Amino acid sequence: MESVLIIEDDEYVQRMLKQTFERAGYQVAAAANGAAGIKLYEFKRDLLEPYDVVITDLIMPEMEGIETITRLRKTNPDVKVIAISGGGRNKPDDYLHLARKLGAMRTFTKPVDREALLQAVSELVGSGKGRELSAPGEC
Repeated sequence: MESVLIIEDDEYVQRMLKQTFERAGYQVAAAANGAAGIKLYEFKRDLLEPYDVVITDLIMPEMEGIETITRLRKTNPDVKVIAISGGGRNKPDDYLHLARKLGAMRTFTKPVDREALLQAVSELVGSGKGRELSAPGEC
């Protein structure tokens, strides 16, 4: 079963993303910040079952998404990362551009279109799981 790690500090967005991927048949874990996400990623990697895709917000407490992407790619250059952002002091595109430069394979601005995000994950893992949702929309 393909697995997704969601790193998102907004509880509502995290819950919606988790439900979306679980309904689509993915194994899902979630963390509220980059530091917790790194720990989850390393634990699963040490079990030789790394997450297939990591979806990370960019503006978070404790460890922001840019640092998270950098650390993930340092320990596993092949990690598949999708970055999402609603912006902060700058426009979301500024943060997402930097995330792409650091290795994010796909980027999305908030609110995120769940179908498009599912499709992106499906393409990255080659699973064909990018099927329709029971409740389409954004989160």
